[in-house]
Amino acid sequence: MRRASLPRQVADAKRIMVHAPPFENTKRGADEPNETMDKVFHFDSAPEPYVADAAVLTCFDQRIRQTVNKFLQRRGILRPDMIVVAGGAKTLASPRSDSERDFILDQIRMSILLHGTKRAFLVCHSDCGAYGGLAAYNSDAGAEAKHHFEELERAADLLKTRFPELDIACVLVNFEGVFVNGAQAPDEAG
Repeated sequence: MRRASLPRQVADAKRIMVHAPPFENTKRGADEPNETMDKVFHFDSAPEPYVADAAVLTCFDQRIRQTVNKFLQRRGILRPDMIVVAGGAKTLASPRSDSERDFILDQIRMSILLHGTKRAFLVCHSDCGAYGGLAAYNSDAGAEAKHHFEELERAADLLKTRFPELDIACVLVNFEGVFVNGAQAPDEAG
């Protein structure tokens, strides 16, 4: 199957984006159909398109969310396109199915097409349920870390093949800190 050119893919992506009319803030009776939505929270956000600082593939485990966000901020990643799924980088390195891997590759492709992403962060973490937790490594944190770095390298190799222009960083989060592989030494410690 031949892929469409990049300009054509961008045009197709923009064509499927639909701008919904503003929501009304009205109260309805119990017998009235729910044709509008009530505004329940206000925030201000710039409506203009943006360039993403990076696409970030990470696990949805709540225990690492704050750490990943702080790590990204310290690296200057303030506008990430977050791809948050069970297992994070596992979905590229050892997916349960081809469709799981293809979905993630498509999300990264869309980040590049729609938001001009030039960097990607691939994240694995200790005690990840998608890998069977630390127990799957007989509670050997060293063996677990070695396996996660191997998985991260497999995921990075796949991305480099599919998106050679993408700068890729591999990240392991445990409950003591954030670690990056060899040549991708962190800009700062702590």
